[in-house]
Amino acid sequence: MEQKELYAKMEKYGVIPVIAIESPELALLLADSLIEGGLPVAEITFRTQAGGEVIKILKKEKPEILLGAGTILSKDNLIHAYESGAEFGVAPGFNQDIVEKAKLIGFPFFPGVMTPSEIDSGVYAGIKILKFFPSEASGGIAMLKAVSAPYAHLGIKYIPTGGININNLEDYLKFDRVLAVGGTWIAKKDMISQKRWDTITENARQVTNLVSRIRGEK
Repeated sequence: MEQKELYAKMEKYGVIPVIAIESPELALLLADSLIEGGLPVAEITFRTQAGGEVIKILKKEKPEILLGAGTILSKDNLIHAYESGAEFGVAPGFNQDIVEKAKLIGFPFFPGVMTPSEIDSGVYAGIKILKFFPSEASGGIAMLKAVSAPYAHLGIKYIPTGGININNLEDYLKFDRVLAVGGTWIAKKDMISQKRWDTITENARQVTNLVSRIRGEK
């Protein structure tokens, strides 16, 4: 997938469910819940041992889902994500070695930043999409607006993640520097293990409706 197409899809969906799933056998039911809610996108994190396997299953069985890999903390994680079929990778922090490896293999990778110095590192590396993490704990949308202001003319966009939910989502979506938001509340680990598919579908539907309203106003 071309990067422009990838970015366009992420912007269209507006929210990327950030998912830690422990049981690969639940992957398809999870995917169906997100699809039914109108949100066919997921960042499957490597916080569990099942991450890579889940990505492989969804890539094969649910090709309509835009799949990312999260919590990429090493070059091994990066290669695993790439070989499993993820279309992009995300990390909580900025690791120059991982950034360079991602560029070498042609894998879209969005490292985490929180400070101007970290954004500087992203600018130096030629990265146009950065994860802002942990968003709410570091000052929320006000902090993101402040630290991103000096770089606005460079066209950099952000994926704020951490502490965001349906109640504060609108503030983020209205900021034009936000490409999409990472949402851990949509399909939490306990929701998946307890097979609360209706809850996940309803969360996804709420998000889809809000994104449509907010981004339709622009």
